[in-house]
Amino acid sequence: MPRPTRIAIIGGGIGGLAAALAMHRHGLEATVYEQSPKLSEIGAGVGLSPNAIKACRVLGVDNEVIARGSGAEWQISRSWRSGRVIARSPLRDTAARFGAPHVTVHRADLLDILSRSLPEKYIRTSARCVAVTPGTEIAVARFADGTEVEADIIVGADGIHSAVRGSLFGAEAPRFTGCVCYRGLVPAGDVPRSINTRDVTLWMGPHGHIVHYPVRGGELLNIVAHFDSEDWTEESWTRRCDQAEVIATYRRWNESLLQLFQSNAEWYKWALYDREPLERWSAGRATLLGDSAHAMLPYLGQGAAMAMEDGCVLAACVSGMPDDLDAALRHYEQSRKERTRRAVLGSRERAKHNHLASPWARLQRDVRAALRNRFGEDKTLFQAAWLYSYDVAAETGIVAGHLGETARRMA
Repeated sequence: MPRPTRIAIIGGGIGGLAAALAMHRHGLEATVYEQSPKLSEIGAGVGLSPNAIKACRVLGVDNEVIARGSGAEWQISRSWRSGRVIARSPLRDTAARFGAPHVTVHRADLLDILSRSLPEKYIRTSARCVAVTPGTEIAVARFADGTEVEADIIVGADGIHSAVRGSLFGAEAPRFTGCVCYRGLVPAGDVPRSINTRDVTLWMGPHGHIVHYPVRGGELLNIVAHFDSEDWTEESWTRRCDQAEVIATYRRWNESLLQLFQSNAEWYKWALYDREPLERWSAGRATLLGDSAHAMLPYLGQGAAMAMEDGCVLAACVSGMPDDLDAALRHYEQSRKERTRRAVLGSRERAKHNHLASPWARLQRDVRAALRNRFGEDKTLFQAAWLYSYDVAAETGIVAGHLGETARRMA
C-alpha cells in the first residue's frame, strides 16, 4: 500500500488552517505548525464576501460561519464630514446574485471554527519555522528549537514576513504603503445612536477612510480607521495606542464618528504593507499560500477569501495528481496567480480612490459612484462582482477534471 502524501503547513492562521482542512476533506495527511503557543487572534473583525463563504462551503464550515457572524442588509458609503450617503449597495440579495451571502465575523470566531474542524493531533503549536529546504522529492522545514520535519510538500502560510518565502526566493522587504490603521471593537449597546450598527458603512475623506460593521450577530461593532501617514511604520497587530490619538487624527471628521471613538477605550495601531506579486510561488516541493504569496491591502476585503480559496485549490491539485506532485504544484500556481495578482493590484488602486485629498477629485469620484450605483450593471460598492461571482467549488472541479485527464494521458 503506498505511503500517504505528507503535507506540512507552516502557519496556523486562517489560510493555513483552511488549507489543512481542505487537505483532510480530500483524505490527505496535513499537519499545521504554528509559532505561537496557542491559536489566537486579537479582537478584530473580518468581512467574508460571497466567494469566501463559497470557500467555507467547500471546507464544510459555511453554516457555522454564517450562524456566528452577522449579515448586513446594505453596504453604504458616506462623506467624511457631512455623513451624506454617496452610494448604497444591497447585501440582502447577495446570495441570490452570487450564490452565497456576505458575512462579517470576528476573526477569533473564524479561527476557532476552522481549528475545531481539524483533529487536534494535526495542529502543532510553539513551532517557529526558521527555514525550509525544498528538495526534488521531499522538503525539509527547520524550527527554532532545532527540530526538523520532512514532508512531500511544505506549504508556507506564515504571512507577509514568511520564513518559507524567504527560503525559497531570498529576503525581500514588504512595501510600506504610507498608511496607518487603527482598529477597535465596541459593544453594540455603547455605540452612539447616530451610528448605523446594522450595515457595513464606509466613510471616505481626505487622506483616509473609516469602516465599521457588526460582528457576532450584532453584539459588537468592528471599527477600522485608515489614515495616510509616514510617521508610523511598525507592523504589529498587538500594539495598543491611546484613544486620544485616534480622536486627534480624525478631529475634523463627522461628530458621530468622534463620539463612536470615545465609546471605545481599547485601540490597536499598525502600519499597512503589501508585496509585489510573485512570478513563482513554488520551488521544489515547497509552495506558498495566502499572504505569504500575495499579501494585499484590505481595501477590497479579500485577504482571508484569497487564502481560503488558495487552500481549496491546492488540496484539489494535490489530491488530483498524487503521483506527480510537481505537476500538481504547477497547476495550483497557474490556477491562482492571475486572480490573486488582480486582487493585489485592485486593492492598491482602491486605496487611492478611498483617500483622495482634492475636494474636486472626491466630488467626481462620488458622482461616478452614485451613477454606477443607479445605472451600472455591477451593483457592488467597489465594482467587485468579478470577485464575488467566483466559485472555488467549480474551480476545484475543473482542476480535478483537468488533472485526471492529464494523468490518463500520461498513463
